[in-house]
Amino acid sequence: MARVALVTGAMGGIGTAICRRLSRAGMRIAANCLPGEPRRDEWLAMMRAEGVEVIAAEADVSAFAASRDMVTVIERDLGPVDVLVNCAGITRDSVFRKMGEEDWHQVIDSNLTSVFNVTRQVIEGMASRGWGRVISLSSVNGTRGQFGQANYSAAKAGMAGFSKALAQEVVKKGVTVNCVSPGYVETAMVRAIRPDVLKALVEGIPIGRLAQPDEIAAVIAFLASDDAAYITGANIPVNGGLHMYG
Repeated sequence: MARVALVTGAMGGIGTAICRRLSRAGMRIAANCLPGEPRRDEWLAMMRAEGVEVIAAEADVSAFAASRDMVTVIERDLGPVDVLVNCAGITRDSVFRKMGEEDWHQVIDSNLTSVFNVTRQVIEGMASRGWGRVISLSSVNGTRGQFGQANYSAAKAGMAGFSKALAQEVVKKGVTVNCVSPGYVETAMVRAIRPDVLKALVEGIPIGRLAQPDEIAAVIAFLASDDAAYITGANIPVNGGLHMYG
């Protein structure tokens, strides 16, 4: 039977590319979005027209109970989750001295607490079945930090620490836990950046361009495959040379 992949934040630019790639690898997709997502029906129709076997999985993944209920529905309609891609996230950028408490909590809850909330629902099943993949979308800014993004950088760095710790707990159960840290990706959110600011960003990337969403999705699809069984606790940079470490 085809494996089931749950992608949170699935209907954004990177999430859509991930869904396509995992479907191409033969997986059935549960595409998470917020309840009442206005793009939901159009997005589902587009994906199904491309041959992607997908259902919508509506939930605010910053809430534990909502995440639990979402996974219950997915397991009923598709089967147990074999691959989890934690892709949900938001930004609320501000210099720290002007950052409000709500801006901090919203970003931490949406980007980091959601990783706990959803992973907690699926990890025991993966371990008991002897196979599973948990992949979280961190960021170059979680590694190097970024002016005006203390909340976002903290959340993304937290994903990496979470993944390294959990990887050790399930490594002998056939479950791998990894992060992918993109740099700047050509999505609607990035294209909305003021042109002069975007130009300066691109000029600072050694490879000289933005990443394409499918380039991020390709790395995730590899980590989700049997071929990546020996990779766990890793944080894979995909940033065009913007920040090199190892």
